[in-house]
Amino acid sequence: MSRIFLVSSNTIVDPYPVYPVGMAIIASALTRAGHEVRQFDFLAEEQSDARLRKAIYDFGPHYVGISIRNIDAADHCLNGNDWYLSTDLGLIKIIREATPAPVILGGSAFSVMPEEILNYLGGDYGIAGEGEQAVCDLIEALNEGLSVPAITRKGAAFCSGDAMTCQPLWEPGLVNFYTGRSGMISMQTKRGCPYKCVYCTYPAIEGDIVRQRPPDDIADEVEKLQKTYGINTFYFTDSIFNDEEGGYLNVAETLVRRGIKIKWAAFFRPEEISKDRMSLLKQSGLYAIEAGSDAASDETLSGLNKQFTFDDVYEFNQACVDAQIPCAHYVIFGGPGESEASVRKGFVNLEMLKNCVVFAFSGIRIFPGTMIQAQAIEEGVLRKSDSLLKPTYYFSPEIDVETMDNMVKTGFKGRRDRIFPPSQGLEMARVMNKYGYYGLLWDRLISFR
Repeated sequence: MSRIFLVSSNTIVDPYPVYPVGMAIIASALTRAGHEVRQFDFLAEEQSDARLRKAIYDFGPHYVGISIRNIDAADHCLNGNDWYLSTDLGLIKIIREATPAPVILGGSAFSVMPEEILNYLGGDYGIAGEGEQAVCDLIEALNEGLSVPAITRKGAAFCSGDAMTCQPLWEPGLVNFYTGRSGMISMQTKRGCPYKCVYCTYPAIEGDIVRQRPPDDIADEVEKLQKTYGINTFYFTDSIFNDEEGGYLNVAETLVRRGIKIKWAAFFRPEEISKDRMSLLKQSGLYAIEAGSDAASDETLSGLNKQFTFDDVYEFNQACVDAQIPCAHYVIFGGPGESEASVRKGFVNLEMLKNCVVFAFSGIRIFPGTMIQAQAIEEGVLRKSDSLLKPTYYFSPEIDVETMDNMVKTGFKGRRDRIFPPSQGLEMARVMNKYGYYGLLWDRLISFR
């Protein structure tokens, strides 16, 4: 069997560092297949080139895998000063100097534009989409001397829910590092998203069919982390937690049935939710909700193909208020159909949302294969041949970007629960960190008294 050195290249710490669960799942799958695996987290190792080089020398890998989580922060207001692939390029340079082992790229960011990233970084192979079975098959084929394509694509052959029982290979040092700086651990309860939002890359990453992990498997993992490491706060990283099939309720019911006492948060679609369901979720430990509300008016919600209205957003927020669960709404200004009139209407609508935080973004980061890319090409603001490797944004042709941004800044001025640009929220988080606060942080801005 092979020695495989895995690297998590993510160095983002705002608003809090996130455990490299993808790398941990790949490590678990490779270990179960009989390989010897070493996990190296560049962030936890203080972004030390020397430590990376030494770890590779000491381990002597046959293969090196790099997990790429983000291309950039998708924040137009940063003016492109958030491009992370340059860090990955530096890591590969060190790896190439330290070992002749083939380099395999993967991760959510890689899956979005695999050809361009593989070419830019100079990797030998890449896996687009789910990796736990694909990487094992790739290593086996390479060990047998077979000819394999540079990029392995899972396509429609995603793991079934029952097949997603490969729990991450948690590293004690990394668990302590991330919980010490964020106060929580992330994990998935399902994969896939059936919705067709114009900007979304999830079909390329996880597919458009929802696949639920067995609830008892999730509960087992939670209990293991709780008993082994004393972790009591979790973030469920599903693209949307409250799936139409109701699998999320099975997770909550299982946590309650087994008497597992934790706190958890997740990302929700703002749709109708009954008092009984909200009560169950709260009983299972739900303490905060992040909502993909995405726009502040029906015009832009329609332009984003959200398939709900602002009335739905309002009702969802009211359900959170009634249950006294803090909620944060993420909204985009400047999307399809946006105009000065819709921006003004958006402020009126957002004013209706009480006891919540609103994070606003300007423009939509365009990724390959999305409907917003096709629309931008049709409107003549983008060519089909244009590279999207570096940040490119869509803005409605009916809006002046500078005017819109100033309108949002003015509309949010003086309110700590209305945050724009996103960097303002990061600054608030850093200040709270200095005073010993960790976790989501925005939930501390809400009071129900």
